[in-house]
Amino acid sequence: MSRFCTSIFFLLVVFMGYSQRKPIDLSPSDTLEYKQPYGLRVGIDLSRPLTSFLNEDYTGLEFVGDYRLSQKLYVAAELGNEKKTKQEDTYNFTTSGSYIKVGVDYNTYGNWYGEQNMITIGGRYAISSFSQTVNNYQIFQSDRYWSPDGFVDGSGGAREFSGRSKSWIEAVVGIKMEIFKNLYLGGSVRMGILVSDPKEEEFWNLFIPGFNKVTDGSRFGVGYNYSITYLVPLYKKTKKVEKPEENVEDPPEQE
Repeated sequence: MSRFCTSIFFLLVVFMGYSQRKPIDLSPSDTLEYKQPYGLRVGIDLSRPLTSFLNEDYTGLEFVGDYRLSQKLYVAAELGNEKKTKQEDTYNFTTSGSYIKVGVDYNTYGNWYGEQNMITIGGRYAISSFSQTVNNYQIFQSDRYWSPDGFVDGSGGAREFSGRSKSWIEAVVGIKMEIFKNLYLGGSVRMGILVSDPKEEEFWNLFIPGFNKVTDGSRFGVGYNYSITYLVPLYKKTKKVEKPEENVEDPPEQE
């Protein structure tokens, strides 16, 4: 029994002696480090398939994506296709075409430790290639003597105006929220202004894929999207988060 107690005492002495060799850090670090994922985030806009399902005169699909360049900066893009048929007062037309948007997003949201949410502001340069088809039309007449129940139909047969292209720039405000690991739900509002004149010699562009409705005498358009995206992490970078400095009050003066 005495040998056992002696051995235990000897081991404790050795352990305490080894522990004293390690320097004691009297000024611990004031920073925390954690790694953030960098990679490609891809997905689709949910609003266009939903609108396609609810409206038989519209079909559309848009793919969205971004790539993280730095702590706050992302390069972003959208690629889509839209086809829309609309009935106006005296004519019916169909617009069909594709578009691409490329630009940047800047994350203004200060995440807590481990969060990856985003509130972004950004911009896009966009270009759309499309065609306009006049399906049928009626001739407007102020004198309705010969056709009191409606306007006279124009010549039969659809007429297509193909090979049209328009470009514009967009201001974008968006949000992305991580609902599960690497899976994000987002949305954005966009204000666009056409770079080129929307008017054509024959049949103006009343709808531009990716831009939305074009109004007479205005180059501005408004759009939106609701996206679901998945982040494919390619690598990680360490972010240092400094703790706020504590205010040290001066000791009270002694009288």
